[in-house]
Amino acid sequence: MAATQERPAVSGRGGAPGSVGVVVPGCCAVWALISAAAGNGRPEGVLLAVLAVVAGYACGRISGSLVPVAAAASASLTLLALAVVTARALRPDHLGEVAALLALAAGAACCAARAVTTGPWAWPLRLLVAAVIAEAVALGSTGGCVAAVAVTLSALAVRERSGGRVRGLALAVFGLVAAAAVGGTWALARGEPAPGGAVSAQRVALWRDAAAIAAGHPVFGAGPGRFAELSPAAALSVPPDDSPHSAALQEAAEQGVVGLALLACGYGWLLYGLARSPCATPVAVAAGASLTSLAVLATVSDALSFAPVTAAAGVLAGLATTNRAGAAPYG
Repeated sequence: MAATQERPAVSGRGGAPGSVGVVVPGCCAVWALISAAAGNGRPEGVLLAVLAVVAGYACGRISGSLVPVAAAASASLTLLALAVVTARALRPDHLGEVAALLALAAGAACCAARAVTTGPWAWPLRLLVAAVIAEAVALGSTGGCVAAVAVTLSALAVRERSGGRVRGLALAVFGLVAAAAVGGTWALARGEPAPGGAVSAQRVALWRDAAAIAAGHPVFGAGPGRFAELSPAAALSVPPDDSPHSAALQEAAEQGVVGLALLACGYGWLLYGLARSPCATPVAVAAGASLTSLAVLATVSDALSFAPVTAAAGVLAGLATTNRAGAAPYG
């Protein structure tokens, strides 16, 4: 496939994100075990999520080093198909997972489309981006549609020859957006009224229970998997809820401030890898926008509890941080 030949925005730095990537997931797994031992919790779900991210990241790096554009396009098509299946299988209050799959599909499609600007594959890849947005509309996924459009606009806003300063600024903005989403969710959990009924009373009640549990177990948390048995609002739900539908609040409640900090470090590791990636800046920004959309969706849904979502996030991060020896990234 013909591609723009762009000098890597950052060269010779590929090892640092990989080294950090060994430490951060390892700490997440170890802390889940410690928190479970302290609170008689069940760490299996956390360990599965960590394994999914690491495995997805490794697959993304390997496939990205061999056939990056084809791998990104294939990942997008796979996520589109999975979103359709998931939309039909999940309850309406779990459709955050569908939106997350669409956000990641948009990121993978934009990575491929921004990498190939000439040749016979340029327009098909652009149509793939449009197909993601169209499917989000067809599935009735408001969150998925907003996320896909935001990812596409972010990818289009960056010029082909943009340097590291533009990339750093974009990724910094993404980090602020994710932090604002967490802060807004936490404010609602602490008693602020929901604007215009944007969040259901049941969801806010779950968030407030999570905040109360976190306040009672600030360091180790109540233990992974124990939210449902400690939350009055979860017991009153029909059918019963086993989580507060917010990754940040669930981490704070079940694994304490340390678990929440490690979750933030995981997101920070992904942005750090993109900042130092040898891939073209538009590719890195597209991936960053997609992962940030996932982070925002995860603050108001159970998206990170769905193994295909966490694995796909790892794949996308791996694809966007790969370095092809002897060739231009995404060439």
